[in-house]
Amino acid sequence: MITIFKPFMTFIVIVLNLRVFGPGLNPFAPYCVAHHSINMPQEQRSPISRSLSRRRSFRYEEFNTDDRGWTSLHIGARKGDLKEVKRLLNEGMDVNAIAWGPKSKGLTPLHLAAEGGHLEVMDELLERGANIDARTKGACGWTPLHSAAKERRKKAVKFLVENGAFLPDDINDCRFNPPLHYCPGLEWAYEEMKRLQHEFVSSGETSCSSES
Repeated sequence: MITIFKPFMTFIVIVLNLRVFGPGLNPFAPYCVAHHSINMPQEQRSPISRSLSRRRSFRYEEFNTDDRGWTSLHIGARKGDLKEVKRLLNEGMDVNAIAWGPKSKGLTPLHLAAEGGHLEVMDELLERGANIDARTKGACGWTPLHSAAKERRKKAVKFLVENGAFLPDDINDCRFNPPLHYCPGLEWAYEEMKRLQHEFVSSGETSCSSES
């Protein structure tokens, strides 16, 4: 008999609780975090709640983007504004911040600095830990080297290769490189890579000769 009437008794308890607390009130509200956070007066909220609210607001302002999905660091890098780039990095912006605009998915500040051929900004970004081989989203992700090659920024291409940017052995390897007609300056990158390899071999031979 107790088993049969248990659901009925539970219903009576809930109804009685509703009568005690009044219509529209949740009798289980003391155990509900969401109820407290919504209905508690601002002055009674815990310091943790207030600090979390401020943190969310700060992060939104820090990573506010334009209609291209660029942060202020992306914009500064594209303009070649070294002073602004340093300021933003010193304030804690992510050197590898990713843009998520419709036409710039995965772009980092280094992509944009390379595209503009801004060597000083590129150097600063790399010193601060920028990923030299960061790839955009797509069938064949573009690296900063590809961005520089597309815009025929020869000095930027040379700079990136000298600093260890990745290149597959075959220039036509579509897994890692875009088609050459999209990225004509890529030939310079391979010329530079061959030059560096030749210098490395030559220096090794000279070292062996001097030791013998």
